[in-house]
Amino acid sequence: MQKYKLLPNAKASKGNRMGQSILRSSTSRAFTTVSSRDYAVTTLCSEGFVNTSQIWLNPSLFSHFLQECIRVQSLPLAKQIHSLILTSGCFRHQFVSNHLLNTYAKLGRLDVAHFLFDTMPRKNVMSFNILVGGYIQNGDLDVAAKLFDQMGERNLATWNALITGFTEFEFNDKAWSLFSEMHVLGFSPDAFTLGSVLRACAGLRDLIRGKQVHGYAVRSGLDGDLVVSNALAHMYMKSGVLEEGERVIRGMPFQNVVACNTLISGKAQNQCSEGALDQYNMMKMAGLRPDKITFVSVISSCSELAVLGQGQQIHGDAIKTGAISEVSVVSSLVSMYSRCGCLEDAIKAFEERKEADTVLWSAIIAAYGFHGRGAEAVEIFDRMELIGLEANDITFLSLLYACSHCGMKDKGLEIFDSMVGKYKLKPRLEHYTCVVDLLGRSGRLEEAEAFIRSMPVEADAIIWKTLLSACKTHKNADMARRMAEEVLQIDPRDSASYVLLSHTQASARRWQQVSEVRKAMKERGVKKEPGISWVELKNQVHEFIMGSNSHPQCEEIDRYLKELTAELRLSGYVPDTGSVLHDMDVEEKEYNLLHHSEKLAIAFALMNTPEGAQIRVMKNLRVCNDCHVAIKYISKIKGREIVVRDSSRFHHFKNGHCSCGDYW
Repeated sequence: MQKYKLLPNAKASKGNRMGQSILRSSTSRAFTTVSSRDYAVTTLCSEGFVNTSQIWLNPSLFSHFLQECIRVQSLPLAKQIHSLILTSGCFRHQFVSNHLLNTYAKLGRLDVAHFLFDTMPRKNVMSFNILVGGYIQNGDLDVAAKLFDQMGERNLATWNALITGFTEFEFNDKAWSLFSEMHVLGFSPDAFTLGSVLRACAGLRDLIRGKQVHGYAVRSGLDGDLVVSNALAHMYMKSGVLEEGERVIRGMPFQNVVACNTLISGKAQNQCSEGALDQYNMMKMAGLRPDKITFVSVISSCSELAVLGQGQQIHGDAIKTGAISEVSVVSSLVSMYSRCGCLEDAIKAFEERKEADTVLWSAIIAAYGFHGRGAEAVEIFDRMELIGLEANDITFLSLLYACSHCGMKDKGLEIFDSMVGKYKLKPRLEHYTCVVDLLGRSGRLEEAEAFIRSMPVEADAIIWKTLLSACKTHKNADMARRMAEEVLQIDPRDSASYVLLSHTQASARRWQQVSEVRKAMKERGVKKEPGISWVELKNQVHEFIMGSNSHPQCEEIDRYLKELTAELRLSGYVPDTGSVLHDMDVEEKEYNLLHHSEKLAIAFALMNTPEGAQIRVMKNLRVCNDCHVAIKYISKIKGREIVVRDSSRFHHFKNGHCSCGDYW
C-alpha cells in the first residue's frame, strides 16, 4: 500500500495549521467510506499519512479536501493536495481538475488558476464559469468578459455571474445590456438574474426598466421569491417611489432581516429618517437580529435628525450584537456623534475601534473639520499617511472642507496640489468647490471666479452659489449680481441665490435692487426657505419656526426672550439690524431679529434644562450675524456651552467665544 505524507511547512499560515489539524484528526483508522464529507475529511489519514490507493478508487474524494482548503483559506495545504492529485494522476478527471481550478480561484491565485485552465486536458462550461467567477471576484471584469466572449457554450450560471459582476461594480448599463442579450438568445432568467438586474435598475434609478422587470417577474411567477422581492423593493425605493417599495415588502409572505434592511435603508435614503427609526424598533419587536447594514442605516438616520439620545441607544445595541466590530458601523457612529455636536464622543468611537479603513479615517477628519478644528484634521491625515493607509478623494474632500472652514487657505491649496500631483487623484466638482470656498472666504473673489472659469469640468449651481456667498460676506454687491445670474441660469428657482443677492444688496442699502429681487421671486413663484431650528429634550424633538405659534410654550418663550434681550443689552449687546433684509423701521427689525428660530430654540432650552447643562441646537440654514453675536453673549451671561449646527458647520459657544473664531 503506497502512502504519501503531507510535508510540514515551517512557515505555514494559521489557515494551513488549521487544515493540517483537520487532516490529522481523531482517528487512526484508514477511511473506507465516502458517504459523508465530514467523515471523509476527519478520517483522511493517520498521523498525516494519506492512503492514495483509496483515493485512486474514488478520486471525487479530492473535492472534499479542496473544499476544506477553501474553508480554512490555506494556500500551502492546497498546493500539497495539488501535488497529490498530480502524483495520483487524478488531474485527468474533469471533476477533480475543476475543483482544483475553483480552489486556486477562491484563494485569489488567478495566475495559477489560469495556467491550470490552459493546461486542462478537457474543459467544459463549468471550467469557464469557475475562471470567469474568479476574475469577477477579483474585480477584473475585463478578463472575465473576454473569457465570456470566448465561450462556445454558456449556461444560465455564466450569464448570472457576469451580470452580477457588472452590477456589483456599478457597471449597471453593461449589466442591463447583457440581460437584454441573454433574453434575445432565449435564456430564461431565474430569481438570481432578476435580483441582479433589478439592482442595476436601482443603480441607474431607472424606474421604467425596473417596472418592465417587475412585470416579467409577475408573469413568470418569480415575484414571490425573497431575492426578487427584496430587489424589487430596493429598486423602487432607490428610484424615489417609497410607497411602492413598501407595498412589495408588505406583500411578502414573511419578512427577514434583508427585507427589514431594505425598508430601513429605503426610508433613510428618501429623507424619511423618523420612519427608518420606527421600522428599526418594529424589527427588534419582531425578534429579528439587526446586522451591520441595519446599524449603518439607522445610525445615519440619527445623524440626519441629530437625535443624540436614540443614537446612543442604537450604539448600545451595536455593542450587544457585536456589530461594533464592523468598521462601517464605527464610521457611522463617528459621523453621528459629530453631527449631533459631540465631537469628543466621535473621537472616542474612533480611538476605540478594532480596525480602521480609509472611510473611517476620512470620517474622523470630516468630524474635526465640521467642528472647526482644521489643524487637528490635518494631524489626523498625517497619522493616516504614517501607517501607510492610502487616502482617496473623500479623504481630500474632508481635508479641503476642514481648511476652508478654518481659514487655512495656504494649507488647503497645498493639499489640493498634493492630491493632484502626489496622489494622482482626479478632482471632482466638489473638490473644486472647496478651493473656491477657500479663495472666496479669504477675499480673493476675482481669483476664485477665474478658477471656476478655468476648470476642466462644467460648473454647477453650487459652485457659483459658493462664490455668491463669499460676495455677501465681503459685501461685493456688483460681483454678487453677476454670480447670482450664473446660478439662476442653471436653476431659476434656487431660493438661496435670491436671498443671498438680496442680502448683499441690502447691506449696500440698495433698496431698489432688493425690491427688484423680491419682485423676480414673486413672478417666478420662488419662496424663501423658512429658518427652522430644533432641540432634543428627553428624547423628544422640539421644532421652532420664526413667526409660528405652534409650540405649547410659545407665550412663555416670547416673554423669556424679551427679558433675556434686556439682560444682553446691559452686557453690551446691540442688535445687528443690518441682518434684516426688509426696509422697515428699527423697532420692527429688532422684533424680527428677536424671533429668529435659533433664539427661540435656545430660550426654550434655557427654560427647560438644569443650570450648567450643555445646549445643542440644529438649524437648517446658516446662522445670521446677529444671532451669532447674541449667542456668544448668552453663553457668557448664562454660563452655558451652546452648540449650534447650521447648514455650514458647528459652532461651539462658550464664555462669550465661538469655536469658529467668527469665521464661517
